[in-house]
Amino acid sequence: MSEPVMILDQADTLARIDRWLLEDVQTGDVTTEAILAADARVAARWVAKSDGVVAGLAEARAVFARLDPALDWQPEVSDGDTVVAGDELVLFEGAGQAVLTGERTALNIAQRMSGIATATRAYVEAIADHPARILDTRKTAPGLRDLDKKAVATGGGVNHRAGLYDLAMIKDNHIVAAGGIAAAVAAVRAHAPYVGIEVETTNLEEVDEALAAGVDMIMLDNMAPETMRAAVAQVAGRAKLEASGNVGFANIAEIAATGVDFISIGALTHSVIAFDISQRIDRI
Repeated sequence: MSEPVMILDQADTLARIDRWLLEDVQTGDVTTEAILAADARVAARWVAKSDGVVAGLAEARAVFARLDPALDWQPEVSDGDTVVAGDELVLFEGAGQAVLTGERTALNIAQRMSGIATATRAYVEAIADHPARILDTRKTAPGLRDLDKKAVATGGGVNHRAGLYDLAMIKDNHIVAAGGIAAAVAAVRAHAPYVGIEVETTNLEEVDEALAAGVDMIMLDNMAPETMRAAVAQVAGRAKLEASGNVGFANIAEIAATGVDFISIGALTHSVIAFDISQRIDRI
């Protein structure tokens, strides 16, 4: 686990921004090109319209800079900062057509990332009295996993596996296919001895099986808090424990109090509530 989980090279980043812009612009921004001269310059700013945690400013700047490499970008806050409605986030000036054409794409990225960071921070603060850490999952938007996970880290969460390649997660269907937890663990070790192994469990008997197999991490899936507490005592630090399933603000403190090491929340990235940001032009 790392914070953040992936770093893209420059060429890949630019290619992806080009795809984002192509999706929106296609043959041209007919409204902006009709209204603004090609040499017009504008000054603009981003203003928070809600309270939360900022994330994605660098990615937003990269979108605008792809359209105007000479863009003057002056952030008033940094990723990870908490802001309230009405706060200015960034002041910038550049080619008018670039500022308007790139507006929605840049906002979409920053609003999504800020929404994820805001939700993550709220969960982190909800269990601040306990040592458990908030984990993300692979329930991310296709093509945006690195940004979703970066936003989780910005909000104070911990990135779990990046994908299927950097941690073996043996889940219920794998266990059925292999014929049991021990067989599944043995198969993974034979195939990829260099990766860590986590096993999904649903009861204390399966926790015992995973522990006997010597795995690195055990997922306690949809267990009641009293069962999680028993699992913590049973494992006694011999493997890391992740609580998963039906986690929300109503029960997260109770889950954290059981003594688990991590609590994973898919909703951080699969049910994002975008953070509201407004782009305002000050002068032309």
